[in-house]
Amino acid sequence: MHMEQLKISTAQFENASGDKAYNLAVIDRLSRKAADEGSKVIAFHECSVTGYTFARNLSQAQMLLLAESIPDGPSTLRLIDIARNNDIAICAGLFEKDAEGNLFKAYVCVDKGGLVAKFRKLHPFINPFLTPGNEYCVFELYGWKCGILICYDNNIVENVRATRLLGADIIFMPHVTMCTPSTRPGAGFVDPRLWENREIDPTSLRLEFDGMKGRDWLMKWLPSRAYDNGIYVVFSNPIGMDDNQLKNGCAMVIDPFGDILSECRTLGDDIASAVISPEKLTQAGGYRYINARRPELYADIIGQYHKSEQKVIWR
Repeated sequence: MHMEQLKISTAQFENASGDKAYNLAVIDRLSRKAADEGSKVIAFHECSVTGYTFARNLSQAQMLLLAESIPDGPSTLRLIDIARNNDIAICAGLFEKDAEGNLFKAYVCVDKGGLVAKFRKLHPFINPFLTPGNEYCVFELYGWKCGILICYDNNIVENVRATRLLGADIIFMPHVTMCTPSTRPGAGFVDPRLWENREIDPTSLRLEFDGMKGRDWLMKWLPSRAYDNGIYVVFSNPIGMDDNQLKNGCAMVIDPFGDILSECRTLGDDIASAVISPEKLTQAGGYRYINARRPELYADIIGQYHKSEQKVIWR
C-alpha cells in the first residue's frame, strides 16, 4: 500500500486510578475531538485505560482483578467501539492477563475492524508481578509501518533501532514519565499544590514542568530517537495527578529531523495533531545513517550475551 500524508493526534489527560469507565470516557471524548479535526489515528499514554502509578502498591490478586484479556476483554472491546463510532484508529494502554495468569503491561492499536496490534512492554517495573514482553511489534496502519515501544523501552536505544530495522516508519511511544526523583541533576517530584493552584499561578507550575524535572530532560533524548533512526515519534504522557504523583504531559509528534511538529501546551486534557508525510523519511539524516551501517563490525558486539539488570530508582 502506498504511503500518503496522514494526520495523527497524540493525547494527554489526567487519568483516574483504577476507574476504567472514566478513563474510557475521556478517551472517547478526545478521540472524537481528534476525528473532528481530521486525524486518522490518536495515541494515548501508557496504562491510559487503567491508571498507572497506583499499581506499584497492588498485590498479585489485585493486579489480576485489574488486568484483562486481549482482545476479548471489556476494555479492548470498548476501545474498538469508540474507534468505530468515531472512525479513528486508537492506541491505548492497559494491564493484560493471559490464560495462565501471567500479567503484562500492554498497549493496543484498534480500529473499527477490531484489534490491529498488541505490544507487551519489554521492561516493566511498576509492579513486581509483571512479566516482560519478549517480542517487537510492527504493523501497518493506513499504509504506514508502525511500531510500539512503551516508556522505559525507549531508553534502551537498541529497542528503537531494532523496531526501525523491522520496518517501522512511525513509533508510538506511550509514557508515564518525568517529575520523579533520579540520580540525574535537577530531577525530582513536582509539588501537587502547584497543580491545584494552576489557574491562579500557571507560571510556577510551568517552571517545574518545563525545567529539568520535566520537558528539559525529555528534550535531551527523545528527539534523538527520531533523528538517529529517521522516524516519526508519537509521544503520549499523562498530565495532572497520577495517584500521588504529578505528571507534566507535553504529548508531542516529532518528525524524522528531530523537530517537534505539534505539542500539547495546555495545563489539562488535550490533544496535539500533526500531518506526517513520507518524503521526510528519506530526506532525513537517519535514513542515510541506517544505509551506511557496517554490521560486520559490531554484530557480535551488540549481540553478545548480557544479563539484563534493571534498577528501580523511585517508588
